[in-house]
Amino acid sequence: MKISLLIGILFCSTLFACGEDQDDRFIFFLHNRFLEEHGLNESHPEFGRTEYNEILAEFEKSGLKVISEKRNGNVNAREYAIEIVNKIDSLINSGIEPEKITIVGTSKGGYIAQYVSTLADNPELNFVFVASFRNSDLENIPEINFCGNILTIYEKTDPFGVSAIRKKENSTCEIKNFKEIELNTGMGHGFLFKPLKEWIEPTIKWANGNYGLE
Repeated sequence: MKISLLIGILFCSTLFACGEDQDDRFIFFLHNRFLEEHGLNESHPEFGRTEYNEILAEFEKSGLKVISEKRNGNVNAREYAIEIVNKIDSLINSGIEPEKITIVGTSKGGYIAQYVSTLADNPELNFVFVASFRNSDLENIPEINFCGNILTIYEKTDPFGVSAIRKKENSTCEIKNFKEIELNTGMGHGFLFKPLKEWIEPTIKWANGNYGLE
């Protein structure tokens, strides 16, 4: 089932024919692995339901143009990232400046977003990687190369809750803006299942070019 809040990207030949303009800011949201293989109303045994539509609604309420879909099956992260890069290229070719495009991913979605960062190789794009880095990634996924304005958000009680500064230091692309936020909600990996202000609000600020998160 495809859920898109920006139908124009999928079905219109140009953005401007669909009422979009160059001042709009766009956010691609890539959800976690659990939702790939379960329905929207199914609950994780530990973390409950992935509140996907509620998360999208928070981004939309802020004025961002949201592009997202529910993935089905265990998709290949790199192959799916190529599809996202193609959509980003379409936006840029239509006149949208890359700094007005943000790719946000939670858990597996964050790894897809990292591949988008690598493959797009555009230092002007914005990225928010949520709960999607472990130190073992340096050896297990060496092809990832951070590129763009990057915000990482992780939870102290989450196994994926570690700093990605070493990956940033190992990346060869220009990274003009890089920040990290460590949360301490006590919710483990479950924090990303809900539209908590602790990660939603800084994500919205980042997407609006507020790299100081003020």
